[in-house]
Amino acid sequence: MKKNFKCVAAACLLLNIAIAQKPDYPIQPVAFTQVHLTDDFWKPRLETNATVTIPYILDQCRVHGRIDNFLIAAHKKKGKLTVYPFDDTDLYKLIEGASYSLQEKYDARLDRQLDTLINIIGAAQEPDGYLYTFRTAGVIDAKQTTNTPHDWIGSKRWEKDSVLSHELYNSGHLYEAAVAHYAATGKKSLLNIAIKNADLLVKTFGPDGIHEYPGHQIVELGLVKMYRATGKEDYLKLAKFFLDVRGPNGETYNQADKRVVDQTEAEGHAVRAAYMYTGMADVAALTNDTRYLDAIDTIWDDVTWRKLYITGGIGATNNGEAFGEAYDLPNMSAYAETCAAIGNVYWNQRMFLLHGDSKYMDVLERTLYNGLLSGISLSGNRFFYPNPLASVGQHQRSAWFDCACCISNMTRFLPSMPGYIYAQDADDLYVNLFVSNNATIKLKTTDVKLVEQTEYPWKGKVDITVEPAKTSSFTMHIRIPGWTRNEPVTGSSLYAFLDNDAAVIPVYINGEKINYTLQNGYAVINRTWKKGDKITVDFPMDIQKVTANAKVKADVGRFALQRGPVVYCVEGVDQKDSSVMSLVADTGSVFNAVYKPGVLNGITEINFTGYQATKNNAPASPAQTITAIPYYSWNNRGSGEMEVWIPYKAGIATPKAEPTIASKATVTSSVKNVLMLKAVHDQYEPSDSHDQSMGYLHFWPEKDTTKWIQYDFNSAYTISKSKVYWYDDKPSGGCDLPASWKLLYKQGNEWLPVNNTSDYEIAKDKYNTVEFKPVTTTGLRLIIQLPKNDAAGVHEWIVE
Repeated sequence: MKKNFKCVAAACLLLNIAIAQKPDYPIQPVAFTQVHLTDDFWKPRLETNATVTIPYILDQCRVHGRIDNFLIAAHKKKGKLTVYPFDDTDLYKLIEGASYSLQEKYDARLDRQLDTLINIIGAAQEPDGYLYTFRTAGVIDAKQTTNTPHDWIGSKRWEKDSVLSHELYNSGHLYEAAVAHYAATGKKSLLNIAIKNADLLVKTFGPDGIHEYPGHQIVELGLVKMYRATGKEDYLKLAKFFLDVRGPNGETYNQADKRVVDQTEAEGHAVRAAYMYTGMADVAALTNDTRYLDAIDTIWDDVTWRKLYITGGIGATNNGEAFGEAYDLPNMSAYAETCAAIGNVYWNQRMFLLHGDSKYMDVLERTLYNGLLSGISLSGNRFFYPNPLASVGQHQRSAWFDCACCISNMTRFLPSMPGYIYAQDADDLYVNLFVSNNATIKLKTTDVKLVEQTEYPWKGKVDITVEPAKTSSFTMHIRIPGWTRNEPVTGSSLYAFLDNDAAVIPVYINGEKINYTLQNGYAVINRTWKKGDKITVDFPMDIQKVTANAKVKADVGRFALQRGPVVYCVEGVDQKDSSVMSLVADTGSVFNAVYKPGVLNGITEINFTGYQATKNNAPASPAQTITAIPYYSWNNRGSGEMEVWIPYKAGIATPKAEPTIASKATVTSSVKNVLMLKAVHDQYEPSDSHDQSMGYLHFWPEKDTTKWIQYDFNSAYTISKSKVYWYDDKPSGGCDLPASWKLLYKQGNEWLPVNNTSDYEIAKDKYNTVEFKPVTTTGLRLIIQLPKNDAAGVHEWIVE
C-alpha cells in the first residue's frame, strides 16, 4: 500500500508541475502530506480525529440516515429520508477527512469502509451523472409516499438551486471528497462518480445552457479541485461561470444582490460568503481576473476592520447565520458558526497565497487556535455549531445536530491542518505557523528538510533546523505575528492592546543574532544554507489586554485576554460561586500565566485579581482570584457561565441577582430544551423583545397551537402578580407576540385559572403584567396560544 501511495504522490506532483505552467497562485502551499507533526498540541488532536471523531461520525451517519439516503435513492431500501437535502454532504465530508487521515497513517479497515461507502454512493447516481438523493429517491420509487418532495426542492432539476435546494452544494462536496480519496488511495472509484457528475454540470450550465448560480457556494471550490486533479479546463470555466452569473438581482442572504466583482462588504450567510470569497480567490489566481482580486481585497478589509470577532469568528447573528452590521459584534448571541471559521481559514490562506502578506496568516492563526478549535470538544465527539463569546449556561456541546455540517466539516479540516504551516515560491520558503514537525520541501535549487521544534502556543521559542540536500542559496521568510508588533489584527483599528508595547523580535542563526529585513510581516533571511543551520526566534509571551473599537458597543468597558495566539475566557467552574457575569477585573492586578498539565489536556491558565460587582452602589465585594482558560477549551466540563470580554469597570458587570420566587423554582415546559428553560428565570433583563444577546425560550417552528411553561416552587407562596417579557423577532424571524395567554395555579392535583383583576397585556418591548386575586400555591403555569402564522417566545417570566 505504501508503494501505491508513493505512485499517487508522484502522479500528483507531475500534474502540479503541468498546471504550474498556467496561471496560478504566485505562492504555493506545502502539502500536508509533506509535513509530519511531532508536537504535543496539534498532533494529539489529529490522532483523536482519526481514532475517535472519524469512527464516531461514520457511526452517526449510519444511525441518522445519511447512508440510508443513498440506499433509498438506489432502490435498495425503503424508508424515510433525513431532514435536510444537503445531508448527503455529511458522507462526502467524512470521506474527505478519512482520506486525508489515510494519507497521514494508513488504516486498512478504514480504506475498506470507504470502498463500501463509495459503492453505495455510486449505486444512487442516475445514468446521466445526476446525484442528489432527495430527488432520485422519489424518481426511482414513485409509490414511496413517505418521500414527498422536500419544500426546498423544485419540481425540476436545478429549479430552486439559487436559493435552497443545495443540488450544486452537494456536488461541490462530492468533488472535494473525490479528489482527496484519489490522492490518498490512487483509486478512481469516487473520482469517476465525480467526473460523471461534473460533466453533467458542464453540459447543463454555461453561456449556452442554464444561467443559474448555486445558492450555497462550494461547487466553485470543488470544480477548481477537479480541474487540478484532471486538467480539464471546462471545470475551471464552469467555476468562473457560476461566479460571473451571480447577481445582481438576487438576495443579500446568499451574496447575489450584486455581481460578485461589484461587492465591497461582507454580507449575508457567513459560510456561503467565506466559501464564495475563497472561490473568487481560486478563480482570480487561475484566470488572472484582477476584478475578483479587487473585490475580495475590499471585502477582506471590511471584515477585519468591522466584522471580525477577537476569536477569529465571523457571522454575528443567528438571523440567517449571517454577518451583522458594521461593529455589531454581540457576545452572548454571537453565532460565529464553526463552518464559518473553517471558511475563514480557507479564505485567508488563499489571500496569503495571492499577496504574500503575513496579515492574512495572522487572521488565519487567530481563527485556528480560537474560533475554529472551539468547535470540537477535547474528547473529539462533542461539538459546537455556534461559538458564542459569553454564556449564562444555556450553551452545551452536542453529540449531533440534525444539521450536522459543522461536525463533518471539522472531520475533514483537522487532518489538513499541517498544510497551513509552510508555503513556497521557487526559492522562497515561508514559515507561517509554529508547530513542532518534520517537513520535506522541494525548492527550485534543492530539496530541504526542515525540523521545527517548539512548545508553541504555550512558549514562544521556536527552533528551525535547516537541512538542504546540498549547500544552496535560498530565502527563508519567518512570520513575525502581528500581536508581537502591538497589532491584534494587522492594519486594523477594530482591536488594540491596552498597555503593551511593540517588541522587536530578535532572530538568531546558529546562536548568533542577525540583522534581517521585515517585509510584509516576515523576517526575510537570504543566505547560503548548509546542513545543520539553525534558526531561533523567541516570541514574547506577554499577557495582553485587548480592547475593542469604541463603536463595538458590546465590549465597552471590557477587555479580552490574549497570550500568544490564544484568546482566553473566564468560565464559571473555575470561579468562586461559579459566577462570571458579576466579575470585575482589577487592571492593576498582577496577571500570572501558569502551565497546568493536568487541566483540560494541558493548558496555560492566567490568574489575576478582581471582585464581584454589587447592586445599588453597595460596598465592593472582597478581592478574589479570577482564573482564565483558553477560549477553545471552554464547556468541556459541563455548561455554566462564560465570558471572553471581562469588565474592568464596575458599572459594566451584571451584579449577582437576589433569589426570587421564580429563580428558585423548577421550570418545565412543552419545550424540552433544558438550556432554553433556564432562560425564563435567569433574571437577565432584555433591552427589547428582539434582544438575542441573552438566553430566551422559543417555540419555533410551531404555530397556531397551545404551549405551556410551568414553575414548581420550592415551597408554597402567596402570589398576586406575574410579568412576562415576550420574545419577538419579527419581521426577520419566526416569533411574534402570542395570540393570547393566561395563568393557572396549582391547587392539590388540579390546575385552576387565576381570577385576574387586570387584563392580560400583549405588547412588545416591555413586561406584560397581569394582577389577580391572591392565591397560595406551589406551582404556576403559563398557557400561551401561538399566533396563526408564527411561533412565540419568552425572555423572562416573573412572579410576585
